[in-house]
Amino acid sequence: MSNNNISTPFQVDLSNCAQEPIHIPGFVQPHGVLLALKEPELAILQCSNNTSYLFGVNPEDLLNQPLSNFLETEQLNFLINCLSQENLKFVNPLEFTINFGDQNLYFDVIIHRSNDILVLELEPIFAEKSNTYFKFYHLVKQAISKLQTTSGVVELSEILAQEVKNITGFERVMVYRFDEDWNGIVIAEEKPEYLISYLGLHYPASDIPIQARQLYSQNWLRLIPNADYQPAAILPANNPLTGQPLDLSNSVLRSVSPLHVEYMHNMGVTASMSISIMKNQKLWGLIACHHQSPKYVPYEIRNACEFLGQITSVELSAKEDSEDSEYKIHLKSVYSKLIEYISAGNNFIEGIIQHQPNLLELVDAQGAVVYFEKEYFSIGNTPEKQEIQNLIEWISQNVYEEIFYTNSLSQVYPDAEKFGDIGSGLMALSFSKIQKNYILWFRPEEVQTVNWGGNPNKPVEVMGNGSLRLSPRKSFELWKETVRLKSLSWKSCEVNAALELRNAIIGVVFRKADELAQLNIELERSNNELDAFAYIASHDLKEPLRGIHNYSNFLIEDYGDILNEEGTQKLRTLIRLTQRMEDLIDSLLHFSRLGRVDLSMQQSDINSLVERNLDLLSARIEEMGIEIRIPRPLPTVYCDRVQVGEVFNNLIANAIKYNDKPQKWIEIGYIEAASPIPVTFYVRDNGIGIREKHFEAIFRIFKRLHGPNKYGGGTGAGLTISKKIVERHDGKIWVESTYGEGSTFYFTLRAGD
Repeated sequence: MSNNNISTPFQVDLSNCAQEPIHIPGFVQPHGVLLALKEPELAILQCSNNTSYLFGVNPEDLLNQPLSNFLETEQLNFLINCLSQENLKFVNPLEFTINFGDQNLYFDVIIHRSNDILVLELEPIFAEKSNTYFKFYHLVKQAISKLQTTSGVVELSEILAQEVKNITGFERVMVYRFDEDWNGIVIAEEKPEYLISYLGLHYPASDIPIQARQLYSQNWLRLIPNADYQPAAILPANNPLTGQPLDLSNSVLRSVSPLHVEYMHNMGVTASMSISIMKNQKLWGLIACHHQSPKYVPYEIRNACEFLGQITSVELSAKEDSEDSEYKIHLKSVYSKLIEYISAGNNFIEGIIQHQPNLLELVDAQGAVVYFEKEYFSIGNTPEKQEIQNLIEWISQNVYEEIFYTNSLSQVYPDAEKFGDIGSGLMALSFSKIQKNYILWFRPEEVQTVNWGGNPNKPVEVMGNGSLRLSPRKSFELWKETVRLKSLSWKSCEVNAALELRNAIIGVVFRKADELAQLNIELERSNNELDAFAYIASHDLKEPLRGIHNYSNFLIEDYGDILNEEGTQKLRTLIRLTQRMEDLIDSLLHFSRLGRVDLSMQQSDINSLVERNLDLLSARIEEMGIEIRIPRPLPTVYCDRVQVGEVFNNLIANAIKYNDKPQKWIEIGYIEAASPIPVTFYVRDNGIGIREKHFEAIFRIFKRLHGPNKYGGGTGAGLTISKKIVERHDGKIWVESTYGEGSTFYFTLRAGD
């Protein structure tokens, strides 16, 4: 069957490919049935039109019927109980036996909610299931063991491809990694000899457009058993409650974009499965599985593969960090030497230019310019003075963050093409936007030959009516491209090294504190040693602590009838104390790790970050009847999204916890300032307030102003952790409060674009 049979109300052409609404196709793949239900009565509002084939019941006979007509009472009650779970993903799949006529039909049932509509997707079970847990355990145990023993990302990917191929039986399994521009490269591949190899080939970002990447970020796994399918339409087309097409973003049966089906046909692929690999909550790559003939993968096998994808995502950060460990040590050594030179001399510029190692080695650049108080100081290969002046003027007008870096300067600053052989790559470090003080590092053009899987430019087809249509590439054979005006990419550890240098120079030059800079070096070393001590000591403490906890439980269980009430009560107190001590140790461990983890800096929309935190705390907010106020949209800042999210979470959670007013409110906002750098955020409440004498003490670890069980308990580490995170972002945090009336916590972050 040709993909021409797959109809869609949305016509994909040259102008709208990136806007194709793939989340609302109006169709599902026909290997399963979709039911959209209204809660709580569980009446069927919509269903896919393939129920006659899989159920023996016409779809019209299902619409507006309660699910109880088709499920036994025991199964219906089980479903209702599952629907009370906070995260429905954790209960999938359910196994149902449905009676239609005289036959019992067995299904895997996957449930989720889509805009308050309950969606059930039923996939037939063609073989009897038994010992599902042990099958799952057997499938993943050996694979996980191999993944954890790998030494780097490539080896990890190779083992991953091997294990997924063994588990699924797909002919080809590839690990596909995205670059900073969302182009992909195949870094590992398992296949039979008769298939052409795609290993090492690049694929353009247009192969997986932005809306597809968003869905891959939401859903760990996507299966297409047969690209030659006849799609099953959802009836009626619009949901009766919403009046809109059903959003299938989280659907496992969601129909495939016609353009993607055509892409699969051009590639000679009939069945495919993809598993997402995430790093720091961002799509890092995919495990792509291909088969030349139709191939259905049972849900338990998909579960095993999804679990492997999640384990890989956890392992990935550690593997990538370990690959750069020696280079990071080198950069730390260069940084320490530069600080030593700066602190010992009267002129910081001499310290970073006239010694070995120098400014270039800090970020592996071939040229650098220091522009300070309208004077130029250069080292290595740099553009001409007038070209630098023009570049600095452009930076001052277009770059607002502390650091800006690109490996293709001419794409954002076309005049850079004139000096591409010297400065195709740029890292710009700002000290003062008003005075235009900068350090600029340059990297030369690195002419590269990129091996693409076919011509990456999608050809435009002229249709019979003269319109233009975008068509997927028809060839995936090796296609070479010479890339010009690009340098080697800047690594995150190099960016962090430059930021650390900025902080040090500000400390020495602008604050006139050479002695303080030297003290900071010693303090950093002491803090690292203290972090290491806290980490080791906490691990060593947890072992005997668990023993005390367990043996106390054993005493109560085995000798409870011998001990008097006082003795039993003392043992229960001991158990509570050991649990509290373990909580304190966990907080100490988390605090110590903060100093060792590199910041993952990126432009972050604080609106979505705060919205996610409020969503996580929604149950407590509703329970306590708290009004959330956000007077105006929050800005974008350059920060570590995860760690800054933890700051907001701690401050909002405290505002919820420490409030005894009948009408409670929390306000989240920021303060307007003449300069956009830095941004001062605040979290304000009308809670119990804090006496002024405690303003500094509350930021000390494990410092609580109330008893251990008052106001919901806690370890007293949240504000200390928040302070460390803010200070690692070169910001500060403080509180203003009136006792009995409320508190406002302020903290600063650098503004983004």
